Amino acid sequence: MIERGLLPDFSAEVMTEIGRITSAAVEKDPKIRDLRGLLWASIDNDDSEDLDQLTVAEPLSGGAVKILVAIADVDAIVNKGTAIDGHARYNTTSVYTAAQIFSMLPEVLSTNLTSLRQDEERLAIIIEIVIGEDSSIAQWDLYRAVVRNRAKLTYNGVAAWLEGKKPVPERVAAVPALDEQIRIQDEVAQRLKNLRIDCGALQLETIEARPVFKGDLLTDLEVERTNQAKELIENFMIVANEATARYLEAKGLPSLRRVLRSPERWTRIVDLASGLGGHLPREPDSGALGAFLSKQRKADPIRFPDLSLSVVKLIGSGEYVVDLPGGTSPGHFGLAVKDYTHSTAPNRRFPDLITQRLLKTAMAERPVPYSNDELTGLAQHCTKKEDDANKVERLVRKSAAALLLESSIGQRFDAIVTGASEKGTWARLFHPPVEGKMIRGFEGLDVGDRVRVRLIATDVERGFIDFARAGSGQGEKH
Repeated sequence: MIERGLLPDFSAEVMTEIGRITSAAVEKDPKIRDLRGLLWASIDNDDSEDLDQLTVAEPLSGGAVKILVAIADVDAIVNKGTAIDGHARYNTTSVYTAAQIFSMLPEVLSTNLTSLRQDEERLAIIIEIVIGEDSSIAQWDLYRAVVRNRAKLTYNGVAAWLEGKKPVPERVAAVPALDEQIRIQDEVAQRLKNLRIDCGALQLETIEARPVFKGDLLTDLEVERTNQAKELIENFMIVANEATARYLEAKGLPSLRRVLRSPERWTRIVDLASGLGGHLPREPDSGALGAFLSKQRKADPIRFPDLSLSVVKLIGSGEYVVDLPGGTSPGHFGLAVKDYTHSTAPNRRFPDLITQRLLKTAMAERPVPYSNDELTGLAQHCTKKEDDANKVERLVRKSAAALLLESSIGQRFDAIVTGASEKGTWARLFHPPVEGKMIRGFEGLDVGDRVRVRLIATDVERGFIDFARAGSGQGEKH
């Protein structure tokens, strides 16, 4: 982290400020609504305690549905200009590694006093959206409220129930009518998903490997896949971020947009599709790419994650940009949305905390807390630090993978090429799902190619895994 310009520890000034905070924020502003009686619930990773959002849904007449998303009011405690804010502004994100989580905010806040914990009353920003019968955003409004989380649920537990694999989770069963509430949310989330697909959103399925330990011993890399509960929250958060961007625009305020520009390596994506019997236009077209991916998912579900990984690499990374009133944002190519910001994770992402402050400014009709130049600098800084954090997380994952593979030197594996540039060529094994560098026999390989490799070296401390192409001589491409 230090090499990447990230702070792994909180300063003495931060800890002094933390020592003065003894309880969650409470405000008596009469404009703050009381929504504690709603059936709010959180759905997150099994081990997550930094709970940023709660959701609830209410069917309306004519097939419409009202969605409410409650976002933790982190700004109510973390004030702009404090030492705590300074640390968050510097790192801009929590860093999640197999060894340790380095929180953007001290854990006494992110997992307690600013977390939407079960059975605790918390201040929140409410994003209220009416989804029309055609699944489009018909109305939206944002305001402050007091909420209470009725159930801390997990992706795996809720998904297993929704998908008919396990009985209703214990906490869902314990709260009257919560099972019906979750099913309503799932139904409208699927409607939102289908509309996004029709608009050209890309449905990708990449393989995420989580290190599995038995005590201090690394025993495996476990693949984490998407499921119905993750899709529920994902689709609610996307529509919430759209509504947030539109709200700020309507109020005449600048916003920090999350954008994904048209892919620079579109030609390679076209070639990949052609090799699989598909046809894409010469110019970037998310709708055409989305249709091709949907067809491939059905035709070859086993290999679809490998195709997804190739497309993700070729599309490139998202970034933060400032959208000024009356401006035109590039939009988000992968989500096929024009108006999109990050607002739903202020405990773990600084751009979301910036957005929260802009929202509260709009609600209270106060001056904007950031100048346009400051926002532009922050957008660039957040993009850079996100990349730094990703590299740290990737390095630690590679170290874990190198540790797992160090007894397999000389063995051969099936792999897919995940990166090819002047900096080098990388390939990922199908099992275990480990990525390494091709140091011999990489000539002529490009992203998406399948190749047989031999493991020739590992370096746990540096996270190095080195492959050579297997086969006769330098081997053959498959």
